[in-house]
Amino acid sequence: MAEKYNMKNPAVKRILQEVKEMQSNPSDDFMSLPLEENIFEWQFAIRGPCDTEFDGGIYHGRIQLPAEYPFKPPSFMLLTPNGRFETQTKICLSISNHHPEHWQPSWSVRTALVALIAFMPTNPNGALGSLDYKKEERHALAIKSRDAPPRFGTPERQKLIDEIHEYMLSKAPPVPKLSSTQTPEEHPKNEEGDSQVSLQNAEDNLPTVEGPQDSMAGDRFVEEEHDVAANVNPIPAGAVASRDVPLSVTNNELPPKPEIRVHKPADDRLFTIAAVGLTIAILVLLLKKFMKSSGHTALFMDGS
Repeated sequence: MAEKYNMKNPAVKRILQEVKEMQSNPSDDFMSLPLEENIFEWQFAIRGPCDTEFDGGIYHGRIQLPAEYPFKPPSFMLLTPNGRFETQTKICLSISNHHPEHWQPSWSVRTALVALIAFMPTNPNGALGSLDYKKEERHALAIKSRDAPPRFGTPERQKLIDEIHEYMLSKAPPVPKLSSTQTPEEHPKNEEGDSQVSLQNAEDNLPTVEGPQDSMAGDRFVEEEHDVAANVNPIPAGAVASRDVPLSVTNNELPPKPEIRVHKPADDRLFTIAAVGLTIAILVLLLKKFMKSSGHTALFMDGS
């Protein structure tokens, strides 16, 4: 393959590196290889994303790489009817040549295929090459896509398409087919797929709805805890501390040695009364002693 190309060409060197990487590190979700006669044109197949109406489908397409690759983006074309993109029409994606301003040289064919799978269940929004089929129709097309690969191009190209299809079938899980008596709306697989998509969409919306509410609830809870810690008066002395009230707060409510604070003024008064009484008693004794001494002196003077 490489013999007829200029190996000094940056685009050729880059493409051959990507071919080697694709073969040495295959994926269950996609496969892509260039044509033998033109390494700038690739055939690919992607697996429909899980838990969507495309689940189980095998969708073939072609990639055209520009001569300035990887500095300019490739173009993409779907070959398998899918209900999301038109077939044999260059589709408009942010990774395609319709939007070269978004392309980055560090991206590769592998990167583009991963992005294409992610684009499958998105809203087309009227983009060029987009379709907006019902989920039931897309699911029916996904099942039908497994039957046979599309017929397109030369025998050499078709051989590569067939080989890629066989590889993707070997990696894809089995999907039940629609019976002749069932309509797409009646197919249980489709109903399950729709319910899973609805559930997934609901779960995706939960964080944007409940996240701020949970945050505000947490703020209110913190504020309430601060209020409890700051307001110590409502807790009566001697009350049993609950789990929600810190022990240090409860202990601060119990005044130390309340008996001393209550009876201390009475003790001071008793001490004062006792001191006054003792002083009076001493004075009385001194007065009596003085009077007694005065009486003895008077008697002694009369006797003389």
